Amino acid sequence: MSKKSELLGKSASFARAQPVSSRRAAIAAATGVPTQGVEPPSRIKRTQLAHNPFNVREALTDLEETAASLREKGQLQPLAVVTRQAFLAVHPGQEEVIGSALYVVIDGNRRLAASGLADLDEMLIFVNDDLAVSSADIVESALIANIHRVDVPPIDQAKAVQELLEKHKTQATVARRLGKTEAWVSQRLALLNLTPELQEKVETGELKVKSARTIGRMPREKQEAAAQEALNRVKAPRKPRSAAAPQTDPTPSADLPDAVAEVSVPGQPTDSSETPSPRLNPVKAAEGGSAPLTEEALAALPWGDPSWFADQLKTRMGIEDRAKLAFLLHEAQ
Repeated sequence: MSKKSELLGKSASFARAQPVSSRRAAIAAATGVPTQGVEPPSRIKRTQLAHNPFNVREALTDLEETAASLREKGQLQPLAVVTRQAFLAVHPGQEEVIGSALYVVIDGNRRLAASGLADLDEMLIFVNDDLAVSSADIVESALIANIHRVDVPPIDQAKAVQELLEKHKTQATVARRLGKTEAWVSQRLALLNLTPELQEKVETGELKVKSARTIGRMPREKQEAAAQEALNRVKAPRKPRSAAAPQTDPTPSADLPDAVAEVSVPGQPTDSSETPSPRLNPVKAAEGGSAPLTEEALAALPWGDPSWFADQLKTRMGIEDRAKLAFLLHEAQ
């Protein structure tokens, strides 16, 4: 018996039924490039693909991690590309940059770079020559796509936002095109006012974006002192535990710091003549609302160990709440 696909053929209605990712929809909303009527993905030799010269990322990071994912799971999302002819028609003089490639990647440059490390000979692509627009529009498309991945370095974001501002003239328009608030746009632009030394500290993660965006609004001669003060606050020693803290349970929780495991349940007796009351994991207490976290317990949490918090959140928080938390943390940058 023939397969249903062979009987039905390649109807245009099936092509229109191709799912559209949220990132692809965001690009379409900002640039006017359609998501409907685009040909289904096809495979092409990796050597026939060129990187986008106007890519918002100045450095392609985490390639080993992406390559590992490609090896383990394969390519889950096609690259968005334009033909060589369409690209050069809008960007004459870029022949040397793209070499002999037949296609230029608009969205997916990191996956393309990682595919070499993963020893992939072919890549899935979506061909859409409507993406071969002006350099500012390409930056806009790439920025939107990368912001949806939430892993573009803040300084690279700021430089791309500055280019968009030169095109659209107002921060309000840029914010609307990106689906961000004007405050977010202003905060990213403030990073470009930092001294080169402080920008480097932001790129390495030594200086947090939350502090950097405030410092960027200061005169440059005052920035170094303000940055040092911010760094000193981060490095300040934790508040020591009280020496009078009761010690009735000789076996603290295995997955929490000692000081956290030693927080008692309010209202429970602590007389040594009685059976010791169970110790309360403050994370679980907060989850159930039965006891508040004390300053001592908060100070004892391993704030310098993000992986510990990630493990706790995966165990104790639902996937929807984790998604909301990730969104709030990203907005706070």
